[in-house]
Amino acid sequence: MSDGPTEPCTCSALRRATRALTASYDAALKPVGLRVTQFALLRYLDRLGPIPVSRLAAEAALERTTMGRNLDPLKRRGLVAITPGVEDPRARIVTLTDAGRDAIVAATPYWREAQARINARVDPATVSAVAEALISAA
Repeated sequence: MSDGPTEPCTCSALRRATRALTASYDAALKPVGLRVTQFALLRYLDRLGPIPVSRLAAEAALERTTMGRNLDPLKRRGLVAITPGVEDPRARIVTLTDAGRDAIVAATPYWREAQARINARVDPATVSAVAEALISAA
């Protein structure tokens, strides 16, 4: 007999939910060849404009090395360009290309469909409240 906790682990439950959610969005975006993480990065770049990789990582709440791995396939597909910084050549500046903008346009209807399907099952205000509570607790 175990002396461990009997209540469900919140972290495990949320990780399972996040994986299921990601899989749902990834399946929806499959026709355009993007994963939801890639689509999100393209949208960040569309909103923020050319930006250093380190700042993009901070905006997306990712480690810089993880961001680099996420950008590689987008760069190979020509959806983003990565160039040395003008002021600091060691910095790498990420820019959304025209092909990247086209990818956003092509993917948006699929993303909206997935978003509507998820929002029909889970109240967006509840999701926001949970996210806010967990982020502020970290």
